[in-house]
Amino acid sequence: MRLDKFLQISRIIKRRALANEICTRGNVTVNGQIAKAGKKVSLGDRLDINLGENEILSYEILEVPSHNVPKSKAASCYRRIFTS
Repeated sequence: MRLDKFLQISRIIKRRALANEICTRGNVTVNGQIAKAGKKVSLGDRLDINLGENEILSYEILEVPSHNVPKSKAASCYRRIFTS
């Protein structure tokens, strides 16, 4: 699944266009490498999203759904990683 689509389906980012824009700016890395919106993501990948102001959100992909999922199940697609 494309990175921008995963970010939207999992509701990490609410709109796919916004996810695409954030990726285009180089603010998303997959497994430590800057990723474009079309990058294919898979189970176990680590996503880091730079929101600016030294705020980086990190996630591990637990499930890559084949289609849209209900809001109640969206959070089961990833695990938030807290770093110190």
